[in-house]
Amino acid sequence: MENEKITLEYVLNHISPCDKKAIEECRQRWDSIAKPLHSLGWMEEAIAIIAGAQHSSKVVTNRKILVPMCADNGVVAEGVTQTGQEITALVAENFLDEKSCAAVMCRMSDAVIRPIDIGMVVDTPRVEKRKVAYGTKNFAKEPAMTKDEAIQALETGIQLVGELKAEGYRLIATGEMGIGNTTTSSAVAASLLNVPAVEMTGRGAGLSSEGLKKKIRVIQDAIARWNLTEADPLTVLSCVGGFDIAGIAGMFLGGAYYHVPVLIDGFISSVAALLAARLCPDCTGYMIASHVSKEPAAHMVLEALGLSPALDAGMCLGEGSGAVAVFPLIEMASEIYHSMSTFAQIDMEAYEELK
Repeated sequence: MENEKITLEYVLNHISPCDKKAIEECRQRWDSIAKPLHSLGWMEEAIAIIAGAQHSSKVVTNRKILVPMCADNGVVAEGVTQTGQEITALVAENFLDEKSCAAVMCRMSDAVIRPIDIGMVVDTPRVEKRKVAYGTKNFAKEPAMTKDEAIQALETGIQLVGELKAEGYRLIATGEMGIGNTTTSSAVAASLLNVPAVEMTGRGAGLSSEGLKKKIRVIQDAIARWNLTEADPLTVLSCVGGFDIAGIAGMFLGGAYYHVPVLIDGFISSVAALLAARLCPDCTGYMIASHVSKEPAAHMVLEALGLSPALDAGMCLGEGSGAVAVFPLIEMASEIYHSMSTFAQIDMEAYEELK
């Protein structure tokens, strides 16, 4: 069914756990390499996750792509952002001209970038259109999207992973662009984790203190209006989410279904990963955490997923920049894993695991 349109329900019922045998074989290989045990830390763990996700200890990492999901959010009408929605489309086009940070980073790490219009308020000349709608509604007044739209956006992300695998990509990074999406992400995270909005909400791209208070109030009111701390994940997404979050969550589900490891970027991407995990817990075995964002809730979301990031570099840019930043680390780890000599090959006594 790789090239056919599949439904969310079908995927949720057919995701299998990551391959524990491949992970164990991978770790045995790491322990046989002539270096101190576990001395590469996250790099070793990332290769083990890839092995489990690809269901093979012979990991493949050389075909890499970043997919920024681009969408607008109606809640910006409440004054919760510093800039207007016109920036979403501008940056989405800039991805294709190497005028964004993430695009330059992709070039430097030998990765492809493929922005997707999953819900921008305008049509742009070149960004690939998978548009569910022209932006979400203002969730301060009404639900952000219908349940059918939420499902369509999730299925768009799933479908995209199937297509990318068929094109030969074996490592996918998630990214996003959408003015207002730290507001939607904070609302989704606060709802799913049942944590007060004030603990989950930051300044995003640069709000004033007064703007931050307004942002928190808008989120609190929406969560209370629909009793979202008691709601199922699809209801949370429909009421306060964004099409970018939904599309990225679909990519995490698609990664699990198609056995393709998918990298989490920053806060928004990690909230999408949490949403995917609440829809299907087994999909977490196919996720790799790249960095922890400066957003207040970033640590909490990764802890809820049980994942450890490679970097704590004070980044909060988004776009997929954190995920792309660890591509070189993964490539280096893969080269060491595949090519370095073992203790036996250099006639050296192996290190032992000490208790």
